Amino acid sequence: MFIAGFCATVAFDLLGQIISPGLGFSRLSPHGLAKSLLGTLGLPNSDFAGYFVHFYLVGLIGYPVGWLFVFRPIWHHIVGQTNWFLPSAIYGFGLWVFAIGGITAIAGLPFFLNFTGITWVALVGHVLYGVVLVATLRVIDRP
Repeated sequence: MFIAGFCATVAFDLLGQIISPGLGFSRLSPHGLAKSLLGTLGLPNSDFAGYFVHFYLVGLIGYPVGWLFVFRPIWHHIVGQTNWFLPSAIYGFGLWVFAIGGITAIAGLPFFLNFTGITWVALVGHVLYGVVLVATLRVIDRP
């Protein structure tokens, strides 16, 4: 789980912090969103705390746990065993709605960040995260 979360987080950050701005699109700053949330909740909101929440709590633990123990079992119960790509992309889309639609609102930021460029880069990044997470889990799980 941690290895898959690590690979997916690296893919997300590579896209959002290197590839996207290199192509002239927005740069993602997920630790900034985490810092805003922590500050809103009255918790320490240093750069370290933001990176810790983004990378460790969310990327390595939270989102992988969400896939393994929440989304995947529900998907299999409702749809059955299917190709892994579609549910992983839908999971990534759900992560985007959760992070950019929900967490931003709780953190006091504009809903979906006012649908600016960062919103759409975050959509691609979260879908990429979901796909890389599940692809890595499948590679690790092979006999």
